[in-house]
Amino acid sequence: MTVVQKYGGTSVGSVERLRNVARRVAARAAEGEQLAVVVSAMGKTTDELLALARQVNPRPPRRETDLLMATGEMVSSALLTMALVDLDCPAVALTGAQAGMFTDDSFGRARIRGIDTWRVEEELAEGHVVVVAGFQGQSPQGDYATLGRGGSDTSAVALGVALRATQVEIYTDVQGIYTTDPRIEPNARCLRDIASEEMLEAAQQGAGVMHPRAVELGLLYDIPILVASSQAEFGSGSGTLIHREVQMEPENRVRTIALDRDVASVTLRHVPDRPGIAAQLFGPLADAGISVDTIVQNASELNLTDLTFTVSKGDCDQTEELSRPLAGALGAADVLFKHDLVKVSLIGTGMQSGPGYAATMFRSLSEAGINIELITTSEIRITCLVQADRGEEAVRVLHSAFRLDEEI
Repeated sequence: MTVVQKYGGTSVGSVERLRNVARRVAARAAEGEQLAVVVSAMGKTTDELLALARQVNPRPPRRETDLLMATGEMVSSALLTMALVDLDCPAVALTGAQAGMFTDDSFGRARIRGIDTWRVEEELAEGHVVVVAGFQGQSPQGDYATLGRGGSDTSAVALGVALRATQVEIYTDVQGIYTTDPRIEPNARCLRDIASEEMLEAAQQGAGVMHPRAVELGLLYDIPILVASSQAEFGSGSGTLIHREVQMEPENRVRTIALDRDVASVTLRHVPDRPGIAAQLFGPLADAGISVDTIVQNASELNLTDLTFTVSKGDCDQTEELSRPLAGALGAADVLFKHDLVKVSLIGTGMQSGPGYAATMFRSLSEAGINIELITTSEIRITCLVQADRGEEAVRVLHSAFRLDEEI
């Protein structure tokens, strides 16, 4: 039986924590399981490397930045392998490229194009624990390419799919997936399981435990993902299982509330309402690699409309550079940018078959005096944009309104 594990930066953040992970892995290997272990960089290494790059060059080239960033995970994989060997557990460390992880050449946000697992399978067959540097792969030109923040999750799930693993285990510094961030709401509850669709929405809307692309891969290939604490004993029943089938709570169809602080809004005012306007605006943004999230267009009045969309704060400067000349070319009156907003999202597959969720959400926020700037929905999600300084309060209000602290 092949199992893929992933340990995050906090779990391998010191020598003692690395040794703790090594003991856990060695114990599982001793039970006869074939283990491939994907690791993140230690602690804040990625941030420190990026800061170092910017000291040398305020705008470091992406190719060389990826080369630098990839070293963090290599250090973790090498050290963990050394710790395993010290415990008489045969192990081998592989870079993403050595593990057969092939990507495109979108440096800093690369996509996995395929995995050739021959080397990993060969090492597993010889009885080795294979420790893989996460977050990275090899571009078509043979360069290091990183998968973006949280990319080690994606590495682990993709490797699990390629190896036909029974499940992927993501070990982190929290107990599992909560009804909301317990740092915001102390009464948040750790869920036993959550539907893949719900987890994907939560990850896309700011829940930081899992990377959206990793959840998407798990959903697409129907591979269960266990999220648990690296301090919990295996088999203790702790943690949250992300999978297709979930036993729904019949009286409460909301599963989790997500808060996304990484959002900025852009509004083009008084845009001429004619065919092709949206394509003329969003085409250049897409060509620049800018992901647009929420899009809202007001009803046309006098053949003029307001068009609002959101992007991540990291893309805001580039969006502003592109949007201003585009707005002029489109005949918009002006462009407004807001950086003081957050997204609060109510998520649950059961909401699509039950009434009253939107009404309860809006009424609860209104009674708390929290103004809603923008509303978007999907079949299993309702999202409100509110002022950043009221975001955490909004989460607490909704958590209480939907009784998410109660085990129903």
